[in-house]
Amino acid sequence: MLIYVCSSSHGFGHAARDAAVLQQLRRLRPDWRLVMSSIVSPGFLSLLLGDGGIEQRPCRWDVGMVQADALGSDPSATLIALAELDARLPEQIQSEVSWLREQGLPVLILGDIPPAAALLAEALDAPLVWMSNFGWDAIYRPFGGAFELMAERAQAAYRCGQLLLRCPFDLAMDWGLPEQRLDLVCGTPRALPDALKAFLADMDSPIIQVGFGGMGLELDPQLFVHWPDHHFLMACPPDPQTSARLAGIANLTLLPAGVRPMDAFPYCERHIGKPGFSTFCEALSLDLGLHVVVRRDFAEVSALMQGLTRHGRHRLLSRDQLMGSDWQLDQPLLPAEAEPLSSGGALQAAEQLVRVCDQLCY
Repeated sequence: MLIYVCSSSHGFGHAARDAAVLQQLRRLRPDWRLVMSSIVSPGFLSLLLGDGGIEQRPCRWDVGMVQADALGSDPSATLIALAELDARLPEQIQSEVSWLREQGLPVLILGDIPPAAALLAEALDAPLVWMSNFGWDAIYRPFGGAFELMAERAQAAYRCGQLLLRCPFDLAMDWGLPEQRLDLVCGTPRALPDALKAFLADMDSPIIQVGFGGMGLELDPQLFVHWPDHHFLMACPPDPQTSARLAGIANLTLLPAGVRPMDAFPYCERHIGKPGFSTFCEALSLDLGLHVVVRRDFAEVSALMQGLTRHGRHRLLSRDQLMGSDWQLDQPLLPAEAEPLSSGGALQAAEQLVRVCDQLCY
């Protein structure tokens, strides 16, 4: 059996949850071939997957929304990118269909959540399972204009398939498919390098992680100086000049290569960042407090924030507060309104994929 994941190019969060499901699937069916198809950089994807046996195919299956930065979208650039993708997709689908047929195995397509996954599944006559907490139809429709057609096309694609694996923090997704609701979909922390583990374990100050997803968000290094009684962790920025500026801050440590932000969560008291599905799942699974910088130009955010206030300890910040170092780290976290969510969603998703394969592929 070959599981082929069409993973969204919108951000690292989709790749993170897809990797968590593939890791669980590897445990359940070690003899299956697992393929992650994404344009996330191979090095970072390998870090997420943590398994050299999971194959990678460098394909862009969707655009999502082009980001102006970690907290804002660029609708005009998104429409241009969507037109460019439409021109490239037919050749890519033909190429991937040929490659998959050459493997000589039954195939299941898992879409998270590129509408083009439906075209690939149709061309292969393969079963199709969706996994997400939203679809691009719901994201595009509020922008109106040319996005209306994109929303209609996406919704038509989502109506194809055998099953929807519905993640937490979800929008409507009224696609007319059988559904299975999932708990938090995320991986688990891995062991830190000994030197970093010892450094964090001996830290007297509260440890706060700061992260804004794959794009990151450039912050004035002096913002950290305003909180001398706290120690901050950040993923190392890809730009060497930015890294060099941050490296000079006494109460800031950049995570070394090979360490995921989640790996350091057990040592942290709070996280400062943007609304993001995978960050929320990872943090809530470890009862980490979240300081979230609110954005309002992306329909998923409302569901994420509702879920956070119901199930997680939190504080909400504006962008101005973030940039002014008004991070409220000296304030108590607001308590969750409801019970915490369970964190077994990745295993549940893997079990459902096995069930679909057993029913339809043999």
